[in-house]
Amino acid sequence: MIVLDGVGMVYPGAVEALREIDFTVHGGELIALVGPSGCGKSTLLRIVAGLRAASTGRVLIDGRAVTKPVAEIGMVFQAPVLLKWRTVLDNVLLPAELSGLDAGRLRARAQELLNLVGLGDFGGALPRQLSGGMQQRVSLCRALLLDPPLLLMDEPFGALDAMTRDEMNAELLRIWGDAAPARSGTSERRERKTIVFVTHSIAEAIFLADRVVVMTPRPGRIARVVPISLPRPRTVESRGSAEFGRLTLDVHAALAGG
Repeated sequence: MIVLDGVGMVYPGAVEALREIDFTVHGGELIALVGPSGCGKSTLLRIVAGLRAASTGRVLIDGRAVTKPVAEIGMVFQAPVLLKWRTVLDNVLLPAELSGLDAGRLRARAQELLNLVGLGDFGGALPRQLSGGMQQRVSLCRALLLDPPLLLMDEPFGALDAMTRDEMNAELLRIWGDAAPARSGTSERRERKTIVFVTHSIAEAIFLADRVVVMTPRPGRIARVVPISLPRPRTVESRGSAEFGRLTLDVHAALAGG
């Protein structure tokens, strides 16, 4: 799905944010990026989305070079960024309007997504009437409206309290298909969206991801890729397992340069 080939980024003033990023994300994978503040995680996400051009290297999505913003990508940011004067339903429909589509024809899809995340009765509410976790659910629905095959998520739950964050982690896995029944061959992986998820939380990264990509301090490079062997579906009990503890130490060691 995504190929990063020698990607580097140098900002004006010779500030090198990223250096020689080489990595492949397979279709249907959930990849978590962790690293110290300022290591270029968010910059890398924006380069993949085509919102910023890399200084060196190239990005391919489905074999096509990324040279401009990619329409087939849904993005979720740390802040919900909802338009305060629009209702919840109209906020979810915003991507349709921006894409020149008939928003009216997608109202049923928007309502279906709100039902999916437990906000079916809040379509007529304004953002100020929602809690932070509810607003972030609306943001997730908005990113899913046009059914993009790829989701880029930049610390989407970082501002939430611990309990709400855990709920949103479980919600994301459910939407992604973590609880889907097993299927033969690779059909299940194709049905799942590809997700690249930036977080500062090691526990969150391990709970969500198939692989955790650990980045170095600036200039950001890939220090290590840690495969996550925890069985799916993941549950609260997964966090208490010995394997979860071992993986947490592995990622800590990679961040510390071990």
